[in-house]
Amino acid sequence: MKQGPIFRFFISWFVSGLGLWVASRLLDENIHANNYTVLIVAGLLLAVVNAILRPLIILLSLPAIVFTLGLFIIVINGLMVLLVSVIYPSLQVSGFLAAMLAGMVIGLVNYLVTTILEKQ
Repeated sequence: MKQGPIFRFFISWFVSGLGLWVASRLLDENIHANNYTVLIVAGLLLAVVNAILRPLIILLSLPAIVFTLGLFIIVINGLMVLLVSVIYPSLQVSGFLAAMLAGMVIGLVNYLVTTILEKQ
């Protein structure tokens, strides 16, 4: 089944929201999302930021990504989460380290959901 760009965006939105929910449960002291509405809106913003800004930032930081053998992607993921928390203050992230940990959790959730969807 061929998936269009709108379907992929909705999957990205869902995965971002799910990842933020998991991160807020695992990192309860560092990431606060008061209710599910905050998670839905923050997931939407994270999906938009990842669709628009992330490719540009990855392109600009390609030397750092190559030099660190891809580990700089964790920093970029953290920056995206931190940017969403600045744009949408209802999502409270205590600092950059918490944002990087949340980015790692979101990346792991994204990997798991993508793997499950590809097997079907």
